[in-house]
Amino acid sequence: MSSRRVKSPPIWVSQNFLTSKKTIHRLIKKTSINAHDHVIEIGPGKGHITRILMKHCRILTAVEKDKNLYDKLLAKCDISDTINLHNKDFLKWPLPNTGEYKVFANIPFCHTTNIVRKLAEHKNPPKEAWLTMEKGAAKRFFGIPHENTRSLFLKKVFDLKIVYYFRREDFHPMPRVDVVLIHMKRKTRLC
Repeated sequence: MSSRRVKSPPIWVSQNFLTSKKTIHRLIKKTSINAHDHVIEIGPGKGHITRILMKHCRILTAVEKDKNLYDKLLAKCDISDTINLHNKDFLKWPLPNTGEYKVFANIPFCHTTNIVRKLAEHKNPPKEAWLTMEKGAAKRFFGIPHENTRSLFLKKVFDLKIVYYFRREDFHPMPRVDVVLIHMKRKTRLC
């Protein structure tokens, strides 16, 4: 009997990438991201969103866990003062303690709850965030069909809204679930 270790697949295998420039531009138009903003992109993956975001904000910080994707992103992007790339796990990477920032991300569905928790519980939460996530998870965050501890906490920190409903064909590979883009806008006065 062989004792060979089965190697885990790379992280990107569990990702669903947005590749259509037309769709990405449509999404960016639904945001308030502008030339004065510091934007954090969680899991830029192959850089499809990254290259478009770079043109719309003052500084883009992209945090990619997968070393292979990070290396490819480094090779593709024109590194300048406007982009900071980090080969880190976003869940362990420190968010800014001061200053305003916004988040835009096509997050891995398996980490949705932990990412939303990190953003909401940080002492300096983002001014706004747009997160691509599974529709069922979004409904739970919104307290549908019933309020829960997480939805009640999120509503203390953010106003929540679904701003886009994706077609499954918008992704590669195509997900088996319905996907939405939610907007989280920090309340000016936290309750």
